[in-house]
Parts: sequence; C-alpha cells; structure tokens
Amino acid sequence: MLNKTSLIALAAAAVVAAPAHAGPLAQPETSEILATVEGDAKPISDTALQIWKFAELGYLETQSSALLQQRLKGAGFAITPGIAGQPTAFVASFKNGSGPVIALLAEYDALPGLSQAAVPVKQSLGAAGGHGCGHNLFGTASTYAAIAVKEWMVKHKIQGELRVYGTPAEEGGSGKAYMVRDGLFRDVDTAVHWHPGNANSAAQSPSMANISGKFRFHGISSHASGAPDKGRSALDAVEAMNAMVNLMREHIPDRTRIHYAITNGGKAPNVVPAEAEVYYYVRHQDPEVVRSVMERVKKAANGAAMGTETTVDFEQTGGVYSMLPNEALMKVMDRNLQTVGGIQWNSEELAFAEKIRQTLPAGGPPLSSVGEIEPAKIGADALGGSTDVSDVSWVTPTVGLTTATFVPGSAGHSWQNAAAAGTTIGVKGAMVATKALALTTAELFRSPDVIAAAKQELTQRQGPNFAYKAMIGDRKPPLDYRKNPGAE
Repeated sequence: MLNKTSLIALAAAAVVAAPAHAGPLAQPETSEILATVEGDAKPISDTALQIWKFAELGYLETQSSALLQQRLKGAGFAITPGIAGQPTAFVASFKNGSGPVIALLAEYDALPGLSQAAVPVKQSLGAAGGHGCGHNLFGTASTYAAIAVKEWMVKHKIQGELRVYGTPAEEGGSGKAYMVRDGLFRDVDTAVHWHPGNANSAAQSPSMANISGKFRFHGISSHASGAPDKGRSALDAVEAMNAMVNLMREHIPDRTRIHYAITNGGKAPNVVPAEAEVYYYVRHQDPEVVRSVMERVKKAANGAAMGTETTVDFEQTGGVYSMLPNEALMKVMDRNLQTVGGIQWNSEELAFAEKIRQTLPAGGPPLSSVGEIEPAKIGADALGGSTDVSDVSWVTPTVGLTTATFVPGSAGHSWQNAAAAGTTIGVKGAMVATKALALTTAELFRSPDVIAAAKQELTQRQGPNFAYKAMIGDRKPPLDYRKNPGAE
C-alpha cells in the first residue's frame, strides 16, 4: 500500500507528465499552418482537378488513390496500401513519438452516370462517372491538411501519430465499414473529416443508416411471341417484387426510405429475359429498423420468385450505421472554421454560379451565402443521405464540416455539382476545408482534455453494452459492385 508521501509524489509526477490543454492555437502557429496551406494552393488545385478528370468509380480508383499516396509519401508519410481487402485503400502515417493518434479521412470515388464537363450547362464527357459529390475535393483537402499538420508537428516537436485513411467506394460500397470491422480504427483517439456542400458549417447531425444490395432473378428464356408459355421471365419477377415493396411502404416505420434501380431488365423485347437484376437501398436513422425492413424486402423478393416460377439470390453490397455527432469536437471545429472564414468568388466565378442557378428551382439561398459561416449545432433529425463515416463515428469520436464547394441551392449528386467540383469554385471551398481541418487537427494534438471529453460523450451516445456489429456482415468488400451489368 502506498503511503501519503508516495501518493503526493505520484500526483506531482502526473501533473508534470500530463500536457495542459492549450485551447486554440497561438496566433503565430495558426498563421504558420494557414500559410503552409496557402503555399500549397497550386498542388491542391492540380490534385483536385486531376482526380476530377479521373472520375473513377468505387473500388476502381486506381489513379486517384495512387496520386494521393504519392503526395503523402513525398511529404514524409509511411504508406500502407491495400488495407481491409481493398486495393485502392491505404493508410498514410506520420509518427513522432508517443501521443494521441488522430486520423483524417479521405474519399475519392466518383458517381456512375454523372459525367459532366466543367461548364454551367448540362454536357456529358461520355465517361462512366463524374464527381457529383465532390470527392475529388474531399480526398485532396484531407491530404494537404495532413501535410500542413505534419510540418507543424516537426517544427514544434509535437508528440503523437497523424494518419490519413484513404477510403474508397463511399458511394454505396461502404469502404470504411470494412476498415472498422477489421479493427483499423481501434487505436485512433479522434477522426476528422469533411464533405463538399452548399454552405460552410460545422453543424453535426445524424445521418441515415442503410443496407444496399442486388436481387438477381433467374428464369427461362424463350421466344416472346412464338413460345411465351415456355418462358419464365426474370423481369416479371423484378416488377412483381417492386410492386410488393411499393405496397409495403404504407406499413413500415415513419421516415424509412426505400429506393431501387433496375440494373438489368433483359436485352430485347422479343426474348423472355432469363436474367434480371434490381439494386435496392433501405435507409432509416435506426440501424435496427434498417435490418428489419430489409428482411421484409427479401421476403417480397422470395414471393416474387415463387409467383413467377423463377429463383432469386441476394448480394448485399453495402451497409452503414447512422452518424453519431460529437459536441465536444464540434466546438473545436466550429471555432477553427470561424477563424478561416467564408469564401469570396471573383466575377468569373459569380457569372458561372449565376448560370448554374438559372437551372435550379427558384427561391434558393443567395450566392453571397458562401461568404458566411452557419451556426454550429447538433441536429436531432437524420439528414437524407448515408455515409460510411458513420461506422467510424461509432468506434472513435468523429467530427466533420462542410464547405461551399457547390452553387447554393444545387442538389446533391447532380450534374451541377459535378460541374462546380471541376472549377475554382470547388477548389476555393476545398481550400477553406483544408485550413479548417488542419487547424482542428493541430489543436486536438494539444488538447487531451477535449479528447477525453469526446470519448466520454461517445460512450454516452453509444448507450449501455454497445458492441459494434458491422451492417455489412462478414462478406468481403464487393470490389466488382460497379462492374456488374447496369452498374455503369
């Protein structure tokens, strides 16, 4: 048993060993980090626009991933490629002694069917995909924020490990969920991310949990006119399933979302389709509701197969949790976003934005709103979309922000967003994100009390006896989910 003298000595040692919370960075260090980002303005723009041109779909982002790895390796990060069974995923690490482990998340996949030139009118480039969600900006900003923080860590002898997780296939492929399932965030103290958007904000809100997958029906082909009785139409089964699911919408929990696309409906009207495929998403804020409703969708598929004398199999391609907000980290992010400030467009950018706005519904936010910072708050209701960042947020405290990389009022996953993401409008928003991410990450390295508070908040939001169980189950990453018929 320790005596009183020993206890006093241990307490004194603990005070010396524990770094004090410095709060916001001192002005000289803030200016230093911002200057580093400004000094990288050209490579940031070049990298973002190069990835925009690549426009590679989920798990096919070979060039995009290689480019970001090259930038990080050149800046002194150690690269581990091909993590979690994903060839285009990577971890880049800079370790400077023992201390916090802070991760920046980087995405770079494009969306199918959104090929678009960087012009303010709809004009396809004829490619398989386009950056209608701005992930060319996302991955680039996270990468260069890490490079700026690494330089600051070296100069000021900051202890800890800085990581960049290169995360493919966010759009329906659930890339990060496989990383979480494989324990790659187990030792991470905090994770920081951002997303392109229509406004500048550090507000945190839940997102929608989801499960996605493809139902493939198998029938018997025959001549549609000469021998229709010999055929069993897989397309009939798809249509029967869709009809049953559409009737089901009246009898599912409020705010559940179900959507689908027929990705293979046959090749010719005069041939009874022997193969057909429909791609489904089920979403809700509560992951357990998603699991339950998807089981009912599967029953509809089985019923459709029985009624059309076909067979069906199901391949789950994705599954993510809903986002867990973190107020302790939000306050840090918001303070640093306020320090960086909003965006100013020049006359050429304003003219481009005005032409985009003419293609949008009337009554949207004014173009001047990109110069403002919206209030930071924790939202109660889930946003309409889903993200695999959510899985990270259930195992380590996670914080994000959005910046105005698109024209205010533009819809997500639109040609308008793809156009803006390939111009200086998108790059200027990415510059704001790079600066805010870098300042936030640097501050967290000096804020053990904030990290502790964020971890305590995470535990409270998880609820009692929480144990992470991946929505994707035990399957391997669906590396071909963008290669299958109809996916492009």
